[in-house]
Amino acid sequence: MDIASLQAFIAVAKTGSFSSAAEDLFLTQPAVSKRIAGLEDELGARLFDRIGRRTDLTEAGRALLPRAERVVAELEDSRRAISNLADEVTGRLSIGTSHHIGLHRLPPILRAYTRGFPEVELDLHFMDSEAACQAVERGELELGIVTLPLEPAPVLEVVEIWPDPLDVVVGPEHPLAGSARVPIERLSDYPAILPARGTYTREVMERAFAPSGVNLRVGMSTNYLETIKMLVAVGLGWSILPRTMLDADLLALRVPGLQLSRRLGTVRHHARTLSNAARALIALLETTAHEPSPRPGKPKAQNPK
Repeated sequence: MDIASLQAFIAVAKTGSFSSAAEDLFLTQPAVSKRIAGLEDELGARLFDRIGRRTDLTEAGRALLPRAERVVAELEDSRRAISNLADEVTGRLSIGTSHHIGLHRLPPILRAYTRGFPEVELDLHFMDSEAACQAVERGELELGIVTLPLEPAPVLEVVEIWPDPLDVVVGPEHPLAGSARVPIERLSDYPAILPARGTYTREVMERAFAPSGVNLRVGMSTNYLETIKMLVAVGLGWSILPRTMLDADLLALRVPGLQLSRRLGTVRHHARTLSNAARALIALLETTAHEPSPRPGKPKAQNPK
């Protein structure tokens, strides 16, 4: 049983497709099929049921998957530990990050990193912060740069890099745009455009609103903050957005008694040996923790009534 066959098996199990697994592994589909067939012959059991376009794990496949993941993770961990002995910053670094952080926080850091460590191959995945944390937990990613969970899984080690204050925002034409102060109860009179349920940002917001007992009118929800910003700017509702996103298209409302903030930072598996490449990136990220946050664009002035 070779590692390449186990990696192919894991890829097919995760994607549910031989063709998608082949793309992820930079192989041809016949090559992936050959590896799976060899693994099935060696184990004497079918690992997948192929019915039409569906590819589902059999009972044997479900039993093998967590064991295969542990074997591959242990091998990768051993490779990193040995590579670290040479003090060279090289190799492949798999990172998961959110679209918001990728757009608003990472560009100067990645620019400096790639210039300083050109031998590192960055494997960058854009995904929801929740999915990135789960991938780190499963050992699929070495590092997450994400919105930090309020209650991390026990195996995760989280480090805050940037505090991220949030504001209640509306577009310039919204009925609340001219109000100097908005009681929290008034927000329930208007539709809200919020991050989807289950996201860490939505959880931060729900905990902040819970003491007031206000029932919000959620008109739309999406995981993409840039989309929320556009919908708010054109007047479709109010929302909660990072202060760094404020510009001339948005107005921040002052809501007495409501304090909103989330934490952005790194997530790693505490039992996983960090590669030199990951250590170098974390060190670069931590230097930004003491620098001023990105300045938002100049917001429109309010006209208090």
